[in-house]
Amino acid sequence: MTVFTLGLNHQSAPLDLRGRFAFASGQLAPALLRLREQLGSARAATPETAMLSTCNRTELYVAGDLGMVQGAVQWLARHGDVSEQALLSHAYVREDSAAARHAFRVASGLDSMVLGEPQILGQMKQAVREAGDAGTLGTTLHQLFQRSFAVAKEVRSSTEIGAHSISMAAAAVRLASQIFEDLADIRVLFVGAGEMIELVATHFAARNPRAMAVANRTLERGEKLANHLGAQALRLADLPQRLHEFDAVISCTASSLPLIGLGAVERALKLRKHRPIFMVDLAVPRDIEPEVAQLPDVYLYTVDDLSQVVQTAGAKRQAAVEQAEAIIETGVQSFVHWLGQRHTVPLIQALNQQTEQWRSAELQRARKLLARGEDVEAVLEALARGLTQKMLHGTLAELHATEGDQRLALAHTVSRLFLRASPRDPADS
Repeated sequence: MTVFTLGLNHQSAPLDLRGRFAFASGQLAPALLRLREQLGSARAATPETAMLSTCNRTELYVAGDLGMVQGAVQWLARHGDVSEQALLSHAYVREDSAAARHAFRVASGLDSMVLGEPQILGQMKQAVREAGDAGTLGTTLHQLFQRSFAVAKEVRSSTEIGAHSISMAAAAVRLASQIFEDLADIRVLFVGAGEMIELVATHFAARNPRAMAVANRTLERGEKLANHLGAQALRLADLPQRLHEFDAVISCTASSLPLIGLGAVERALKLRKHRPIFMVDLAVPRDIEPEVAQLPDVYLYTVDDLSQVVQTAGAKRQAAVEQAEAIIETGVQSFVHWLGQRHTVPLIQALNQQTEQWRSAELQRARKLLARGEDVEAVLEALARGLTQKMLHGTLAELHATEGDQRLALAHTVSRLFLRASPRDPADS
């Protein structure tokens, strides 16, 4: 049994390529079942599978045999409609200890655009729930993820990993402040009503903009967020006709196609008499067509653009990273030890089964002898002799059948397993 992860993220792949591999929440369970079916075909054991898909990464986690890596690459490349070579030029594969280290770093926020950001931990927990509901999460992946969560908790409680960075939401507000003289004078539109939009909206609301509105596919959910913010709720279908009313547009939905096209933005600019529009597209795949960025009066930023804003450096942060890496390494060694023990489980089970058969057979024979009136001491002697002969028979046969260096190595192993040095007499000291 081996564990591996296959993935691509904001460090390895550009935004538009990542968009090809994004999975909405409702797609995860059937995708996991299809992946397991492909990897498990012609295999004796059924693999375990889980998937983490966010705006910054798509990662497959698999527990099975190493030969499944190629099948996972084929499956993911087919989903993204790219060649395997194109996928591998931007993807990474981690195995066993490296896979555990990667998972622990992701959970702890060390692999995020915003160092130490907490949202990824919740997204990983949701990914585990999805795999559990789909029935693809087995003992090995369960251990991997539970240990990831424990490591992340220790990192967060024992270090200041998240104390020296700004969030993506704060970065969006900072960029807007560079475009507009006073955020209290602007009108802001939020497209979507998920966790990220709620976070960004909360940051903007703290600046008391002139007006705010929420456009969402499900009006009820949009109204809920709008009421919380004291904003107006819009239907997503009304967006093209209302776009010109807003100075800032922040979008993050799970749509597989852009919601805001070049033509809609061009019409909005004409109605605005070319007053600038600040736009932030936090979605993967994109919510806003990339050509919009070429318009002279539009300031369009993507998640990758914001990552440049949130990256900060400093001695305190570096010290926190080093502390976190040490915690992670301890967790990795513990998981690798557990995984190594898992490899011997079938052997241990077989040994237990064999010795139980021997015990049962000798005990049954002893009971028959006792029932016939045989001497108890003689029966016990026969019982003990029968068990020891059965236990040593295979070992002695192997010793007689081998020769040369192989026999010496086997003899050393047998000696270590079966012979113990007697306690030394104090008089010999």
